Amino acid sequence: MNTSNFAPRTTLRALLLAGALAAPASTALAQQVEELVVTGRRVSEAAVAIGTDETTATVSITREALLSAPAGITGLKMLESLPGFNVQANDALGMYEFGNSVTVRAFSFTQIGFLLDDVPMGRSDQFGGSPIYRYVDNENLLRVQASSGAGDVSLPSYASLGTIVDYFTTPPKEEAGARASFTMGSDSLFRNFLRLDTGVHAGWSAYIARSDIQSDLWRGSGTIDREHIEGKVRYQFEGGADVTFQAVYNDYFDFDSPAITKAQYVGTTVDPFGRKGRFFPYLNYVPVLTPAAAGVTYSNALYNQYYKQAINSRTDYLYALTLKSPIGESVDVSATAYYEDKEGYGVSPEAYATSLAAHNAERLIVPGLFAPRGLQYGLSTVDGDRKGVSGKVEWRIANHTVQAGVWYEEDFYHRTQARYNHAGGNPDGAPLLSEPVHRQRDFVSTRETTQVFVKDVISLLDDTLKLDLGFKALSIDYQISGARNPGDYIAVRRPTLSAEWEDSFLPQVGAVYDITGRDQVFASYAENMALPRGADDVFSAASPLVPAPQAETAKNWEVGLRTNRPTFNASFVLYKTRFANRLQSFSSVVPGSTTTETFFQNVGEVDAHGAEFSGQWKPDLFAGKVYFNGNLSYNIATFQDNYAIVSGGVTTVVPIAGKSVPDFPDIVFQGGVTFEPTDWALFNLSARHISQRDTNFMNTEITKGYTVWNAYMDIGELGEGPLSRLKFRLNIDNLLDEDYLGTINTTTTTTASFRPGPPRTVQLTLSAEF
Repeated sequence: MNTSNFAPRTTLRALLLAGALAAPASTALAQQVEELVVTGRRVSEAAVAIGTDETTATVSITREALLSAPAGITGLKMLESLPGFNVQANDALGMYEFGNSVTVRAFSFTQIGFLLDDVPMGRSDQFGGSPIYRYVDNENLLRVQASSGAGDVSLPSYASLGTIVDYFTTPPKEEAGARASFTMGSDSLFRNFLRLDTGVHAGWSAYIARSDIQSDLWRGSGTIDREHIEGKVRYQFEGGADVTFQAVYNDYFDFDSPAITKAQYVGTTVDPFGRKGRFFPYLNYVPVLTPAAAGVTYSNALYNQYYKQAINSRTDYLYALTLKSPIGESVDVSATAYYEDKEGYGVSPEAYATSLAAHNAERLIVPGLFAPRGLQYGLSTVDGDRKGVSGKVEWRIANHTVQAGVWYEEDFYHRTQARYNHAGGNPDGAPLLSEPVHRQRDFVSTRETTQVFVKDVISLLDDTLKLDLGFKALSIDYQISGARNPGDYIAVRRPTLSAEWEDSFLPQVGAVYDITGRDQVFASYAENMALPRGADDVFSAASPLVPAPQAETAKNWEVGLRTNRPTFNASFVLYKTRFANRLQSFSSVVPGSTTTETFFQNVGEVDAHGAEFSGQWKPDLFAGKVYFNGNLSYNIATFQDNYAIVSGGVTTVVPIAGKSVPDFPDIVFQGGVTFEPTDWALFNLSARHISQRDTNFMNTEITKGYTVWNAYMDIGELGEGPLSRLKFRLNIDNLLDEDYLGTINTTTTTTASFRPGPPRTVQLTLSAEF
């Protein structure tokens, strides 16, 4: 199947904008285009902070800012400091995977492309994908760079509809040394980090880093545990070439916490166990309940509220080999090969009545099944691997820089799902994996992806004008085989379904014009195509879409202005995004039964438009000891089409055209002030505001906006001697203990469920470098 080719409110805000308008222009300074005009330990160079010389809206988080974040913060939660990114997390560090969400412009987490040192991360699905937060520790990061609307055409991704986020890790250090840190904090948090660098010896250098984090859940019983190891070996040849091998190991285990409705949050729904509010937990005991079925002690469906019935475990490995080399004075080549291996499991409960019905439907067909004893142990497993290679050549000739490259990847994914008895049917009993009650899934899906690109960067008008002209071609072959759902077991079938999505011309054009040496204007247009979200779920439905769903596509326009002055730098961008072929999941009753079936449907087009501002200001008024940073985004995302649901022969039109896309706030603000009184002390106060959000397609429910204040203090480098190598950091997240609803599990027409935002969290970190 081929897709169609597209034709070519805050005080700080006032301070930032006033500073931008009032700062004088200087002809002499305008000529010093390489000068770092805004300085401070938590202020980034303009080239990375506001994307100087980029044709798209590109901003970065630099290493110093990353190291000021709470120790152990995940790679995804780091993005909340960037303009336009609505990041929601279940905890202060973003550790709990299924509590994370991101929206930016018209797109959500699974429609953003992520890369780590030239390695594409593939799908971001928490169950079976490769979300970026499993593969990085912030102590090892050099910078995080994000393009909100259009990532460079050369970057490999089959998930991105425009937004690309690049994570760059530090190389091995030139001198031998070590870095260690120890962190303690709220909820019995303990984390340690150690990195050892060999230094350079005869061209060779290497490092290995390990972190371990353990914490109680802030809501309910259970823990989160993570061990993470990263390492690199690098060899630098004479003449400028180098080869780097890197590896990542991540082992993760956690207990779940429940998503709750607004009624459960405010207490208008009477909970049988007296729970309500932000600390609404799973139970840490097995209650005594009236059986729902005679003679079956643990047949009451409420036994599913026991916390040991909701756990997740993942183990991931990533290996990459990268070669970069000049060929003569005008040609550079680079190539990266990578391999990823993953495995894991998740546990969720299933009520006795549900299991009994499913068991009775399969017991005469599927051999080896056992009658349910009570609450069921619902086990899902995942395993698989990804392997790929990418290469690029760059040729500089006259006023042209021509790039061309190719990327190929194979992604193999295996999933199983079944329900098993517990000993005695007791939710706290040992799982009896030798007693399956019914089978649900056992399938393999594969993705083969090929992308090629060509790009020419043209410098004109004495290098004051730069044009980017490029395109990419993307092809994705998909196949799923095996038992996709219970219906396949009952019908004794193991189908193979396949689809292909491709577009041979996805253009990207952009321009940046240097007006004064301090001021630039830029504009870009890009088209993108992505694998349909949740492809495995789409094709695992008992009645999958026929024909296969069209690939999701997007067109992105941007125009902006950036400036770099002696006391401030800033970037302002206007954008419009048109996103087509959005897929959405729905449920309906299967004819002749009381069970529901999930199916997918294309709900049409989404348009988004808005503005983003990002800036840093260090006024002379405070003798250079105080500086400000902040970003402000305004975003409107709306559905453009109604859609129809056909169930039981009845067609129902759902009028969503003109409705706001749920979980997309109109306003996102992030700002902070830093006080640096001496070389050894730094204090920071910041605020993050998210405006109200709709929670369903019909916009019949909203969750109110909120503002969270954070603070940190750095003390260290106290003169000469041993103390000069020690640093102490205090981080306080949610300083005023704001009570709010964060992550939304959006719905189509019904009320949604939420994850409350975490309460005030305190961390103390002691670190040293040798």
